[in-house]
Amino acid sequence: MSEVAEKPSVTREELSRMRRPGAATHCGWCGRRLEEGEARGRRRRYCGQSCRQRAYERRTALQRSGLPEDAVVLSDTEIADLQDRLFQLRCAAEDIVTAAADGASTAELRELAQEIARSAKDLEQLR
Repeated sequence: MSEVAEKPSVTREELSRMRRPGAATHCGWCGRRLEEGEARGRRRRYCGQSCRQRAYERRTALQRSGLPEDAVVLSDTEIADLQDRLFQLRCAAEDIVTAAADGASTAELRELAQEIARSAKDLEQLR
């Protein structure tokens, strides 16, 4: 005879967390952090109706244009802004290298590292 082990009871909330370990916690359009809602049903992908609508418009425009769905289209202004922000990040990194070679104090290096962290955080906000 084979014995069947009883499974411990699991709450719906625990089950939901086990099924969706890597679910997005940010809006699929604007990148804002999503509030954790109820554990039932689908997880939210957008923070609101306007973001959902913009994402829909983008998807349909991509379908009409023939571009791949993961394509990123930027205007000349957006590209220039991104290049400026990347330049600022590189300059901040070079400042740390120069300061370390010149024997800068730990406090000064910490301040420069915080500047790099701020620049990198700004770069994360692409939209």
